[in-house]
Amino acid sequence: MSPVSNPRPLIVRFGALGDMTILTVMIRLLHERFGQLVDIVGSGGWTKPLFESQPGVGKLYLVGSRRWPYFVSAEQWRLKQILRERGPGPTWLCDVDNSKMLRLLKRAGWIDAHVCDYSNLHNVPGPHMCDHWQRFAFRNPPMLGGNDLALPPLPQAHCELRVSATRRDELRDWLAKRDIGNAPLVLIQVGNKRTMRRGSRTRSSNLKYWPEQNWANVLCGLRARYPEHVFLMLGVPQEAELNDDILQLAKVERAYNIAREAPIGRLIALAERAAGLISVDTGPAHVAAAVGCPVVTLFGKTNPNLYAPRGPNARVACLTGIDNGEPSMLGISVEQVLSAWQSVVRVIS
Repeated sequence: MSPVSNPRPLIVRFGALGDMTILTVMIRLLHERFGQLVDIVGSGGWTKPLFESQPGVGKLYLVGSRRWPYFVSAEQWRLKQILRERGPGPTWLCDVDNSKMLRLLKRAGWIDAHVCDYSNLHNVPGPHMCDHWQRFAFRNPPMLGGNDLALPPLPQAHCELRVSATRRDELRDWLAKRDIGNAPLVLIQVGNKRTMRRGSRTRSSNLKYWPEQNWANVLCGLRARYPEHVFLMLGVPQEAELNDDILQLAKVERAYNIAREAPIGRLIALAERAAGLISVDTGPAHVAAAVGCPVVTLFGKTNPNLYAPRGPNARVACLTGIDNGEPSMLGISVEQVLSAWQSVVRVIS
């Protein structure tokens, strides 16, 4: 097999929804650099619906889990064979520890010269992950000379997702069936995978918890300002009970729990259509900003300088707080959230 049998760039990234949304920075730039579609190795049920129909995205090679040792993982065997048939070429490994994936790639015919490893990325201009991926997209593996290309004049690095006509049509039909029609929408994302782990929601390890009564007060404050808007509580099915608890406290009209009805494709279309989103620091906040939706994001211990949502012309407010001397969402007030909302919201006629 020749050292380069496939000129298409390959990205390897095993990330959550927000991580994969931020990766659109790199996909876009590699697509422009090479004039080729960018293939992606990853995992997660969100990756295919997130990336399908997005410009610059080529083939997706997905596995359910990397945790099993290679010798007992039929999925990894299949991935090795698929990659061998694809052929090696310029590859960017985008996780902190890429050692296991590099061993699999070598079984499929890759050599060190094909690979750029994110763990070796230094002197990145700008603190945000979008800046990191922008810089990494202009790094070359040894097979292409191994030296970083100079960054051309570029706008601020940001995530970007396109909404297809098919998804807009599907959303229109869904809104009609729910008797929402053309009403302006406010999206609310209160849950996160940390929130839904076993144990009390108020446990100290739940770093992305904001009290249910606070969320209910936000809904009441929004309703007082926006009597015509429909409020949609987002999430995955496991977050539906949390949404119900908040709605029971708020008792506002035309507020709906759609945690069982918000697959990724619909989420993307909803964000494009909405007046804005209020969210904890989690994936849907990045998705919303990536389609230009205004976003208010509540941060706990995570640094917003690194992970603030960024998107094309998206107005974003990041809120932080201190509780008992430590960074915590519990130090954010309802009034701060409502004030931040007023600063970013767009008018939907």
